[in-house]
Amino acid sequence: MNPKLTNERLKRRAIVYLRQSSPEQVFHNQESQRRQYGLADQARDLGFRDVLVIDEDLGRTGSGLVQRRGFQRLVAEVCTGEVGAVFCIEASRLARNGRDWHHLIWMCGLVGAVLVDFDGVYDPNLVNDRLLLGMKGEMAAFELSLLRQRSLEAIRQKARRGELQFYLPVGFCWSENGKMEMDPDRRIQDSIDLVFNKFTELGSVRQVTLWFRREKIALPAVPSGRGERRLVWKLPLYHTIWA
Repeated sequence: MNPKLTNERLKRRAIVYLRQSSPEQVFHNQESQRRQYGLADQARDLGFRDVLVIDEDLGRTGSGLVQRRGFQRLVAEVCTGEVGAVFCIEASRLARNGRDWHHLIWMCGLVGAVLVDFDGVYDPNLVNDRLLLGMKGEMAAFELSLLRQRSLEAIRQKARRGELQFYLPVGFCWSENGKMEMDPDRRIQDSIDLVFNKFTELGSVRQVTLWFRREKIALPAVPSGRGERRLVWKLPLYHTIWA
């Protein structure tokens, strides 16, 4: 038994925090999920009776750019003082930005909770453990920055070669030689022209939307989501006109 897992901590709740960065990882990397869910059994084997699994952040990045309900719930649970340990498969699962990471470490130290990952048990109130936790957090943030840098450089390289393409709004398309141009479909062009003409006449997006729906005139749109982007014709909503 690790001496940092004192009887006082074992009487408290253990939280197992799960995260994967994207829906693709959730769908394709099932082994990672199994390993992370398996931490609950590890917590029980170590002596924790009350084990809470937080998995709301499966498919959510830890970069700090999106809201993570699971992480917010984790911090809220730690703040109650009823948590003895936080389990995660590795530091980068908790956070890949310094703000979230150091805030969690500070809160764990304040209430006397430890962090447990694949490498060991860390008590934020011990100098050496706090140093190791700081290094783990910095490495996770650095790894994300490095991935971003490589991704941006790859995009720039494709742009220099004239090979960069991305999803275009309705009314535009890529030509065979890789240039952006107006969609040659006359029905699409006429529909977009009608939207602008009606906006000039009516003066607001809301009034334009109401007019199209009242007249039952469908507009071209591309549904969001994964998979092939196929154009459909439907009565517009406010955001269709606005976009």
